[in-house]
Amino acid sequence: MLVDVFEGDIEPSDWEHALGGVHALAYDGDALVGHASVIQRRLIHGGRALRTGYVEAVGVRAEARRNGHASALMDAIERVIRGAYDVGALGASDMALAFYRQRGWLPWEGETYALTPGGIERTPEDDDSLHVLELAEPLDRRARIMCDWREGAVW
Repeated sequence: MLVDVFEGDIEPSDWEHALGGVHALAYDGDALVGHASVIQRRLIHGGRALRTGYVEAVGVRAEARRNGHASALMDAIERVIRGAYDVGALGASDMALAFYRQRGWLPWEGETYALTPGGIERTPEDDDSLHVLELAEPLDRRARIMCDWREGAVW
């Protein structure tokens, strides 16, 4: 389903990133039309390692869009994040920016980095897509933030 949703633009590592967490599924009758997952990651910010609910593989089939499925998926995922994590985070596509911002996800304004096997590396290509859902305490969104390492797209 996600291969269709993302029009073939999904790598094996993208699917792997979505595994191991909590999945939300949307159905239209008996047909699976949407998916979202939240996995645990560590983001380093302000000298702290934040237990982060990272949102992955959010998608709804084209013929089922604009029927509330994405909102229902995110309602479920955000409940998990609020109940189990210090902060929520996601990398938003340009197409989804308005959707996430309307839900209260805030754009990260500072520089992004990844803690890689070779050391700390700057990830400027991810600066504009990273969004956070602040929970217990506000974050300094103009500061730098670093994610843990993973194969494929690190953010």
